[in-house]
Amino acid sequence: MINDFRVLMLYPNYQHEMMVPPALALFSSLLKWEGFKVDLFDTTNYKIDTGGVDSEKSKMANLTVRPFKSTTLIKKDDVYTDFRQKINSFSPDLLLVTATENMFLVAMKLLNSVEDTGVPVVLGGVFATFAPDLAMRWREVDMLCVGEGEQVIVELCRRMNRGEDSSSIPGLWVRGKDGLIKKNPLGPRVNMDENPLPDFTLFEDSRFYRPMAGKILRIFPAETHRGCPFTCAFCNSPDQDRLYGQATGQKFFRKKRFDKIHEELLFCRDVWRAQYIFFWADTFFAWSEEEFDQFCEMYADIKLPFWCQTRPETVVERRIKKLKDVGIHRMGFGIEHGNFQFRKDVVDRRYTNELVIARMRILVEQGVEFSVNNIIGFPDETRELSFDTIELNRHIPSDTMSCSIFVPFHGTRLRELCVEKGYIHPDVICPTNSDDTVLIMPPPFMSKEQMKGLRRVFAMYVKFPKERWPEIRQAEELTPEGDEVWEKLRKEFVKTFFAPPETDIEKINNAV
Repeated sequence: MINDFRVLMLYPNYQHEMMVPPALALFSSLLKWEGFKVDLFDTTNYKIDTGGVDSEKSKMANLTVRPFKSTTLIKKDDVYTDFRQKINSFSPDLLLVTATENMFLVAMKLLNSVEDTGVPVVLGGVFATFAPDLAMRWREVDMLCVGEGEQVIVELCRRMNRGEDSSSIPGLWVRGKDGLIKKNPLGPRVNMDENPLPDFTLFEDSRFYRPMAGKILRIFPAETHRGCPFTCAFCNSPDQDRLYGQATGQKFFRKKRFDKIHEELLFCRDVWRAQYIFFWADTFFAWSEEEFDQFCEMYADIKLPFWCQTRPETVVERRIKKLKDVGIHRMGFGIEHGNFQFRKDVVDRRYTNELVIARMRILVEQGVEFSVNNIIGFPDETRELSFDTIELNRHIPSDTMSCSIFVPFHGTRLRELCVEKGYIHPDVICPTNSDDTVLIMPPPFMSKEQMKGLRRVFAMYVKFPKERWPEIRQAEELTPEGDEVWEKLRKEFVKTFFAPPETDIEKINNAV
């Protein structure tokens, strides 16, 4: 038996995508509790050569966020050299890789560069869960976790440490020596309340600093829910419910106990000097009235500003007032599309535009800053139809807005629709997130050039008066002339709508 079992976690991530992943911090705690050694190789502060984007620069260029001066130091060393050196110095017995679909190819290239070391690899995450057969085609992947990974990974490490066979672990797919893949059924749902506090010691201290409303703050994530009770067609949460429902009879969506949340918040504040909390929940308002009141009572003594995201139809004045009393600083909302019929039939969001406008007005009246998220480039969307989204945003006085290009991720109903219509090959792995499209749609539906052009001027159409629209239309064009007009308008936009905020973190904290 190995007395010094070592797990190296690989987190392939685009430059400046700064939010610390809570799953890795949780895995580290669980594995260290078992007595295993754990380390992390994180690509966030590296320049990578696989078509990735600088997340925050992209957001600033597309006027999604306020400009900020980054304090992140980008490593000048080669990511492949450093990865190999990490493996050589740490000598792991297992490589644990968590990768979203848009980072999967980055992960494979990194693993390919160290394939000669012979360290076994286990892959987890939503891509592994919803495209396991596709992921296992890559020889770099020896094992794969379908579904939640806490119990699977701990049991895998236990058995490997004892020299026992791992091929029967629920939720684990294992490639045998004969090349055949053993596909074990999904294991039971994880009890969130039994998980330990996260281990943030894995991360460099710079990773906790993240831009928020134009400032760099020390931000920590806190998980309150897993999954979502809603059924948006572009999201994998409905498929999580289907997956667990079929395999275990359980719903994937659930909530963490408030005493556990409170313990974690105090840990972030008192031990890790958090300045700001980022609540990790798809729909933060997915609580009953009683549960919501319990949250507010629980959070009252934390006295840290926080951000959360929820859906427009969940906003009511009573809740916003209570959150304001306990420290809410900013909220995010998914609008997604501005045409009611399209939003209902394609996106599976059923609220009216009138409801959105009315609920956002509550935030304005209560003095709570908020951003709204929009998507263009859905299957069968025309450029003309996307202007319904622009028009809706013109009636919403949000502090900032995002415009993403639709990505047909595995495990979503819209992915299946795109495959059925022939807009994407079933085996295509989406390499980017929101900066480009993999869809090829016939006219009159949006082309790649139309999506990219409209995305970069989306906020201009929303904020500038309509008499400026002919000029903005010029800036849509991905030509040298269009680029020149776009840059001029972008500078004007920043100067006009992104004046330095009046508050800083000290004032925010004092207000709480």
